[in-house]
Amino acid sequence: MRKRPNDPSLPQPGEGKRGEDGYLGYLLRQAAGAYRHRMDRALADLDVTSPQFAVMTMLNAYPGISNADIARLAMLTPQTVSVIVANLERAGTIRRLPHSVHGRILQIELTPSGLSLLRRCRERVQALEREVSEPLSEADEAVVRRWLTGVARSES
Repeated sequence: MRKRPNDPSLPQPGEGKRGEDGYLGYLLRQAAGAYRHRMDRALADLDVTSPQFAVMTMLNAYPGISNADIARLAMLTPQTVSVIVANLERAGTIRRLPHSVHGRILQIELTPSGLSLLRRCRERVQALEREVSEPLSEADEAVVRRWLTGVARSES
């Protein structure tokens, strides 16, 4: 017999195997899911999703990158990036321009309205970052950042 998701006998986040006794990998996934949910709520009235924010951020940080590069940097599939880029272009947030040397290559860049939207998104994400890191001292936050970066680097 299956338990329903709202079964009171199932542990809440932070309890049982969803708490400090849980596997680190599960806890990382749980925290990432909770963070993404909060980010999606923070960006919802701007009609921007977390993956769209990631794509806009990478386009702004690394001008001229390809869809494949965006996918790797934003940790999305190439198919997802193609859909996101098409939707952002349709919304006037980005534009594709011919490469100055290689005319068949299209480079993607944020439009002025896309840059404005990204600024508004960043303000909200930075507020969320402050809220999430508030209980940490600067030293503890630095340790967490080094640890998370190390975990990510060990993948490559």
